[in-house]
Amino acid sequence: MTDKIIPQPLIADDTIVFGLLALCLGFVFYTSSIKTGFWNKFYKIVPTVLMCYLLPGILTSMGIISDETSNLYFMASRYLLPAALVLMTLSIDLKGIINLGPKALIMFFTGSIGIMIGGPIAILIVSIFSPETVGGSGPDAIWRGLATIAGSWIGGGANQAAMYEIFKYNPDKFGGMVLVDIVVANLWMAIILLGVGKTKKIDKWLKADTSSIEKLKIKVSEHTERITRITTLPDYIIMLSLSFTAVGLAHFLGNNFSGLLENTFEVIRDKDNFFSSLSSKFLWMVVFATAVGIALSFTKAKNYEGAGASKIGGMFIYILVATIGMQMDLGKVLENPGLIVIGLLWISIHAGLLILMAKLIKAPFFFLAVGSQANVGGAASAPVVAAEFHPSLTSVGILLAVFGYVVGTAGAYICALLMEVASQV
Repeated sequence: MTDKIIPQPLIADDTIVFGLLALCLGFVFYTSSIKTGFWNKFYKIVPTVLMCYLLPGILTSMGIISDETSNLYFMASRYLLPAALVLMTLSIDLKGIINLGPKALIMFFTGSIGIMIGGPIAILIVSIFSPETVGGSGPDAIWRGLATIAGSWIGGGANQAAMYEIFKYNPDKFGGMVLVDIVVANLWMAIILLGVGKTKKIDKWLKADTSSIEKLKIKVSEHTERITRITTLPDYIIMLSLSFTAVGLAHFLGNNFSGLLENTFEVIRDKDNFFSSLSSKFLWMVVFATAVGIALSFTKAKNYEGAGASKIGGMFIYILVATIGMQMDLGKVLENPGLIVIGLLWISIHAGLLILMAKLIKAPFFFLAVGSQANVGGAASAPVVAAEFHPSLTSVGILLAVFGYVVGTAGAYICALLMEVASQV
C-alpha cells in the first residue's frame, strides 16, 4: 500500500484518547443503570453495547480522535482481548456447549454461504442500474476489492489481508473497501444487538427450541452462585497473573507456531494459496488464549469465576468495543454510495439466508446472531454479541469465531472467483 497523508485529529495523544473512551464507557454504563425517566426508555430501544460503539464513532466523525493516529485498537486486541478470552472461558462448561447440538454450526456455515453467494448476487443486481460501480479492470477491478471484504466477513483481518495479497487490489482504493466493510458490518451488528432485546419474541416467531441454551445458562449461573465470594486483593492479583501470563504465553506460542507453519509448509508461505491465513499470528494467539482458558476450566482456577473473572473479562471486552467504535467515521458513509449499496445488498442476502435457515431448523435467535457475527465480526465481536445474551454463552462466540478464521480464506477465495464472473456478465 502506498503511503498516504493521515489528517491529524484534534487529540492524537493516546493517553488522552483512552481517557475519552473511558469517559464514554462510564457515561453509557451510568446512564443505563438509571431505572427511571428518559434514560430507562432510551436503553429499552438502544442497546448499551451499541452506544459504546457509537460514542467513539461520533468523536472520530467530528475529527476529535482518530483510529489512524492511535494504537489503542492494537493494544486492546493484542493485550485485553486474549486476557478477556482467558477470563471468560475460565468457567466454560464444555459438555454443556457440546449439548447445544449441531444447530450452532449449521447457522455458522449458513452465514458463510450467505457471504459467498451474496457478493456475486449483489454485483449482478447493482450492474443492472449502475454498471460503472461494479466495473474496473486490472488492479482497479471492483471485484478484487470486494474480495477483501469477503475475507473479512467470513473470517477476519488475517483473511482480509490474505485476499488483498492474492488479488492485488489497487492500494490507493483499498481504504474505500475497508470503509464499506466497517460501515456495513457495524450497521448489521447494530441490527443484531437491537434484536437481542427482543429475543423471546423472535424465538417465538422462529418456533425455536431454546431449552439447551437455557439449561447451559442455569447450570453456569448456579455454579457461579455456589462459588461467589467477596473478592480480595490476592484474588484480583491472581486473576491478573493468570490472564496476562496466558496472554504472554499465547503470543509466544502463536508467533512461534505461525513461524513454524510458514517455514515448514510452502502452501502457507504462498500468499496466493487458500491456507495462507494460517500464518496469521493473531489467529494463533486467539486459539492459544482460548485453549489456555479451556485448560484452566478443568482446574480449581474455574472457581475464580466466583471472584468475578468474567466481569473483569467483560470490562476488557468493552474497552475493545470502544476502540472498534473509533474506526467508524460516520461522515464517510456517503462518500461512495454505490459501494455502500453493494455492501447493504450483500449483508441483506447473508441475513435473509440465516433467517430462512433459522425458520427451517427452528434455531434460536442466539445461534443466528452468533453464527452471523462469528463470520462478519470475527473474534473481536462474536464474544461481545454472545455475552449480550448471557455471560455464560461467551465461549460459544469465541469457538465459532476461531472456526471462522480457519474457513475464511477458502470461502472468500471461492466468493472472489464468483464475483469476477458476475462482474463480467
